[in-house]
Amino acid sequence: MIQHAVTTLPGPEVLARVKQFFAERVPLWAAFPEKEGPSWIVLRGQGGEEVALAVVHADGVTRVRASTLLFDQPVSRFLSTLPAPAGPAA
Repeated sequence: MIQHAVTTLPGPEVLARVKQFFAERVPLWAAFPEKEGPSWIVLRGQGGEEVALAVVHADGVTRVRASTLLFDQPVSRFLSTLPAPAGPAA
């Protein structure tokens, strides 16, 4: 499943937070960095399942896209922790 969010946080902060979130806040579904770049990360967890997350800064906000097959609920929980912009997201 692919999920999207828009946040006021800069991309590097989103990537740092996703690493911490999946290592500490979802102990039964923990996932850890496998590969990463300046604007993306792949976390690997239970049974080899992955979470791929990318960030793009545009128009004063950061757009976040996450993809996973198994970790839908933890990804939704993570995205809900990101501060949203004050106005409507385009």
